[in-house]
This record gives sequence, structure tokens and C-alpha cells, in this order.
Amino acid sequence: QVQLVESGGGLVQAGGSLRLSCAASERTFSSYAMGWFRQAPGKEREFVATSSRGGGRIYYADFVKGRFTISRDNAKNTAYLQMNSLKPEDTAVYYCAAREGYLGATVEYEYSVWGQGTQVTVSS
Repeated sequence: QVQLVESGGGLVQAGGSLRLSCAASERTFSSYAMGWFRQAPGKEREFVATSSRGGGRIYYADFVKGRFTISRDNAKNTAYLQMNSLKPEDTAVYYCAAREGYLGATVEYEYSVWGQGTQVTVSS
């Protein structure tokens, strides 16, 4: 089963940018749809963005539309989340997840593999 490792989190000022990476352990990465979720302190984990296997079908949560971009490089077995115009309310642990199949999903239970998470902190 594929394993996922996130990186790229950190501390950034409001209005800044970060790019998260999600590296997969196997060449079968291209057979998985990918998703990004986040969990803020005291809150439930929530959907952020998802990409189909080939990257052609993408969907975002309303609160990140126009600010975040999900992408993937199947040749590098890596998914990305480019985050621009960051706000303090974007502070959370960000997780990538893999789902077998073509299309991504917006709910956690559709994903069978999860990374360990990377902390993103946005200061005001």
C-alpha cells in the first residue's frame, strides 16, 4: 500500500504563501486520486481540495477557492498544495490522502491512505 509523507509546512505571515508537498512511496501513485484535508485546534478535520488520478478533475472547498491550488506530478509521485493569500484562519495541520480510483472525494471515509500531517501556522 502506498505511504504518504507531507512536507512544506511552517510559520508564515498573513498574506504569505506556502507550498505543501505530499510524496508517495510507490510508482502506483498515479492510480490514486489525491485529497488535502486540514484540522484546526479544537475542530474536526475538513476537506480542502481534491484531484483526480490524472489531475484533470479538481475540486476545492469554497473557503480556499482562488487562493489554493492542488496539483500533482505523477512522474515524481508527488502531490502539491500551493497556498497563497494565507489567513490566520488557515492555521491547521494539513493532511494529504490517497483514494483508489479515478475521481477524488470530499469526505474522509473515501480515502484509505493518509499522511502524518504538516503544521501550517499563519500569524496576523
